Amino acid sequence: MYDVFVQLCQLNDVTAYRVSAETGINRSTFSDWKSGRSKPSMAKLKKIADYFNVTVDYLMTGKDPVTSEDTPYYNDPEVRQIANDIYQNEDLRVLMDASRDISSDDLRMITDLVRKIKKSQED
Repeated sequence: MYDVFVQLCQLNDVTAYRVSAETGINRSTFSDWKSGRSKPSMAKLKKIADYFNVTVDYLMTGKDPVTSEDTPYYNDPEVRQIANDIYQNEDLRVLMDASRDISSDDLRMITDLVRKIKKSQED
């Protein structure tokens, strides 16, 4: 479990200290888990899983039960990060939801506009 916690911290560019501060879980608890002095309670596992937007099963095993061999994209860290970004950012969720309901021509026009804005910010 601790290895998965470390991977999630790296993937989300956060430290155990920050997770501790934002979840209310004492930092020494993480050290105890790492050394095997204690095992996490279900309540703490749930807090951490919610913090990283993963299931408790994923936190415990590194595997999500809904992920199958047929859908390897769920295991891709970049895809997981994009999904997490969309989940945590309301503006991105609005864009994603809107993109599902518009025509492909309109979607292409919007993506062209976003690319132009991005390019102008890079220049």
